[in-house]
Amino acid sequence: MRKKVLNILFFSIMMAPAFSQTGGDNVYEFLNLTHSGLISSLGGTNVSLPGNNLNLAYHNPALLNKEMNKSLALNYVNYFAGINYGLAMYSGSCAGAGNFAAGVTYLNYGSFTETDPSGVITGKFNAAEYAFSMIYSREIDSLFSIGVNFKPVLSNLEKYTSFGFAFDLGASWHNRSNLFSAGMVIKNAGYQVTTYAGETRQKLPFEIQAGLSRRLAHAPFRFSLTLRHLEKFNLTHQYTAPASSATDIPASKEFLENMMRHVIIGAELIPHKNFYFSGGYNYQRRSELKVDSKVSTVGFSWGFGINTSWMNVEFGRATFHLAGSSSHVSLVIRPDKIYKRYRS
Repeated sequence: MRKKVLNILFFSIMMAPAFSQTGGDNVYEFLNLTHSGLISSLGGTNVSLPGNNLNLAYHNPALLNKEMNKSLALNYVNYFAGINYGLAMYSGSCAGAGNFAAGVTYLNYGSFTETDPSGVITGKFNAAEYAFSMIYSREIDSLFSIGVNFKPVLSNLEKYTSFGFAFDLGASWHNRSNLFSAGMVIKNAGYQVTTYAGETRQKLPFEIQAGLSRRLAHAPFRFSLTLRHLEKFNLTHQYTAPASSATDIPASKEFLENMMRHVIIGAELIPHKNFYFSGGYNYQRRSELKVDSKVSTVGFSWGFGINTSWMNVEFGRATFHLAGSSSHVSLVIRPDKIYKRYRS
């Protein structure tokens, strides 16, 4: 009973500063960026995929398992306007104690020209943000596991610095045949400890996600459905519009639009255990960033991967806007197997 009460208190304290915000109103928004080539190709978010890919643990700490023991994940993303970011993480397992992983993610905004109020150039300055990951997971039984990711955050924008921390709390389940799996994550529950310049503390990009993955027993396909922002139904932006247009949208269409903005769909073609093609569709990304005159492939993503016994190579590309797409390159290396391979 005492343990149950402590758990309730812990969740209450951590979720107290978290409100239903979806973007633009939060600090440390970079925590929601996607690093993995596989995950980016599946629409940008997935919390239910099983496997031995260490990158999966960043999206749901409960997916960290003993098959990822002694894995090193290296990720690099060529983003927009000279921005780049990445993630490096290493994992280990201890029989009877659980699974552990530690890593660091960074976001480099690049170099900016500094000027005085009259426009005279006085030099240059940089901006970057960092988050450390300390992940722990444990199997409750052979089918169900839980995990936590503690993320200290450091943000440095020119001479202004902010520090905070966030937690991800996750759960994962799969059936005995490993054809069906499910996951749920409470993401970025935390607190901004110090602000940039004495302003009011801001909220973190809190979010609740859940998802399902299903692999077909007699065909080389796996499908995933991920639901984002379960803590908030309305994900549309409210713009000032003429009063007459307010009644033009049927209630049923508005409900469907809100519902679909929570949905991310992914699919994989796995003709062989060493190779896959993948694709995804992010409805909210498409709705917010498409240009009506030329919709193009905004919101869609694709990728492929090569898996060996000692290294996985992933590539993903996601279309955000007509202005461009992001490219994600990932390596998951098993140094112990490389050492054994060349030693023999």
